[in-house]
Amino acid sequence: MSGCFISLEGGEGVGKSTQMRRLAETLRARGKTVVETREPGGSPGAEAIRALLLHGSGDRWTPRAEALLFAAARADHVARTIRPALAAGQYVLSDRFLDSSLAYQGGADGIGAEAIRALHLIGSEGLLPDRTLMLTLPAKEAAARAAARDREGADRFGARDAAYHSRVMASFLALAEAEPDRFRVIDALGEPPEVTDRLIAALDDLL
Repeated sequence: MSGCFISLEGGEGVGKSTQMRRLAETLRARGKTVVETREPGGSPGAEAIRALLLHGSGDRWTPRAEALLFAAARADHVARTIRPALAAGQYVLSDRFLDSSLAYQGGADGIGAEAIRALHLIGSEGLLPDRTLMLTLPAKEAAARAAARDREGADRFGARDAAYHSRVMASFLALAEAEPDRFRVIDALGEPPEVTDRLIAALDDLL
């Protein structure tokens, strides 16, 4: 593969979607061909599964069922969107990828990383991003931003309690510590242009 695969990760309300748009604009201004995508979703089949995962009651799915659905959505996303773009030499930016499953289902829900990675190996042949940018915020700031974003109602994951989101962030930080070559931890406090500059600096060696 001749392209570059970059994922943006983090808990609820840290600004991943906003920063992905800004990052894509910056890369395009530098002459890069950029594909913006997301998880769950990013391909027709994966978008259909997204609706199943994000809507409905909090207990609609068990954690193991969620893990299977995420793995199925990711398999289609990788096959239909990510690998073709990388083969064409494009930059792929994804709002969430495998590490979200590791943090949410694997960590916060207690399934464990080994099971999540096994599903990823089967469904997506173990594909990993070239760089994972993990945005972080103090818990109170992240909760306030998520509440402002979700005024019309949070999805099944955003609606979970503070203890759950604390476990998610602890899992993300453990993942970043375990893979320092792939992860860059980014402070998401400040104005959007400041945060985008930090993201670009964290990608300097890949540009």
